Amino acid sequence: MDVSIIIINYRTPQLIINCLKSIYQHTSGVTFEIIIVDNDPENGGKNIVLEQYPEINWIDMEYNSGFGRANNEGMKAAKGRYFLILNADTLVTDNVIGRFLTQMEEQKDISAAGALQQYADGSPMPFYKSFNEFHKTFFILPPSGMIDRILNKLYPEPEYKNDGQCDWLVGAFIFVRREAAELSGRFDEDFFMYGEDVEWSGRLAKQGKLCYFKDCTFIHLENDNPFRRTSISWINRFSTQMQVSNMLWLRKQYGIGPYLLMILHYVSMIPVLFLWKMLLNIRQKKNPFGNLKTQIIFTRKTMVLLHYFWPTLFARKQLYKIKPSENIDLLTIS
Repeated sequence: MDVSIIIINYRTPQLIINCLKSIYQHTSGVTFEIIIVDNDPENGGKNIVLEQYPEINWIDMEYNSGFGRANNEGMKAAKGRYFLILNADTLVTDNVIGRFLTQMEEQKDISAAGALQQYADGSPMPFYKSFNEFHKTFFILPPSGMIDRILNKLYPEPEYKNDGQCDWLVGAFIFVRREAAELSGRFDEDFFMYGEDVEWSGRLAKQGKLCYFKDCTFIHLENDNPFRRTSISWINRFSTQMQVSNMLWLRKQYGIGPYLLMILHYVSMIPVLFLWKMLLNIRQKKNPFGNLKTQIIFTRKTMVLLHYFWPTLFARKQLYKIKPSENIDLLTIS
């Protein structure tokens, strides 16, 4: 078997069907199997998918285990020489899997590779390619040339001789050698969702190069998901679950010092953001305490981060999944 394609299902049977249709339509010159891991068997639509694709290997999880744990179960059952970690809300538009196999066979020093993401209309989707690029976005600071220069000096972008080499692969599409996946230990099962692909990339890079193949693209539909990045405001651009996972990654990747510094940054920004908004209201001759919803949301998100402070600080082994009551992005603040 050349490739084991592993897809996580969470109440998205039609997305799964559309994804599988694109794979079977465009993939050639590759022997492959498809493994679906269902994080909600009671509502996952298993029969709907198997009715059209009875040959796939379907694995039911006993609980909503998140992205990393479910993918690990899929990798344990996989028979392929390569694993393709693929989101359910993706489509391939040509024989991208075949080209990946060819290039990985030719470049043995690459442990894992990714494709370039596109929106449904085919336009390029921006995404991080390095740890430092990702790390810099954690800071809640007003955009300015001076601040950007300071952050770029503190967290310079890595330079690689090889075109396309990077240090982070996006979890929506990761093509990885079986040996590299196993030697790296697969996904860290402390992560529920988000951050696990960044953390795994750090360990995969120790087994070989990480690269993006620029002639390989896929469509990422980004289905509606309450844990995704939000559009509430610039200072609340990360969802609550994403923020908890980000801090967990920071602790694992960089250690206690940077983690404490970032937590201090978020706590110290609470009075700054309130004071800034109140002064702005006064300048505009409005109620000083009016329209503070964004600041309140940021404060409540920071309180959630502090709820996970001690487990994260001491790297306690557990599933860092927020409770429904902690998902601030879904709550309405009057």
